[in-house]
Amino acid sequence: MSKIVVASTNPVKMAATQRGFHRMFPAKTFDFESVSVPSGVREQPLSNAETLQGATQRTQAASECVPDAAYWVGIEGGVETDRHGLGAFAWIVIRSSAFTAQSRTGTFYLPSPVADLLGRGNELGEAIDIVFGTANSKHAGGAIGLLSDHAVDRTQLYEQAVVLALVPFKHTGLYQMERLGHDGTGK
Repeated sequence: MSKIVVASTNPVKMAATQRGFHRMFPAKTFDFESVSVPSGVREQPLSNAETLQGATQRTQAASECVPDAAYWVGIEGGVETDRHGLGAFAWIVIRSSAFTAQSRTGTFYLPSPVADLLGRGNELGEAIDIVFGTANSKHAGGAIGLLSDHAVDRTQLYEQAVVLALVPFKHTGLYQMERLGHDGTGK
């Protein structure tokens, strides 16, 4: 049985990871564990690069907390302004003892009332709860769930990116994945 460590205690991130691994490796048995680790970035990452950095650092911190796992998974949600508005997305970084791979979710754009609250320093989960009059939505359907009337929820959004990040692990011979050194770097 392979141990998978999710670098978060958020039930959405755990569920997305479980579903993604089971979809990609249906014949395998996994033991999932969650750990609370810092991302090392702002509570609300405000760029693509900062969001990826947060997911990467969560993965690294989880591997230091639970070094005997087969895989460590870091998921970090973020926002970034582009010519279309303020977009929300997440990065998923998955690491084994030998390789690291990542994928990004699709982007959805936030309405002005939510974007304005983010501009005042609120985190996306807080902002969406204020606008919709909900509580703790980030542990349920999330912003995308509320904005899409639950046609897509946060778990589904993250699950697809977990699957995409696992593609190189399923076909390691086809990918030129850089081997990690003992310190977790490619050196």
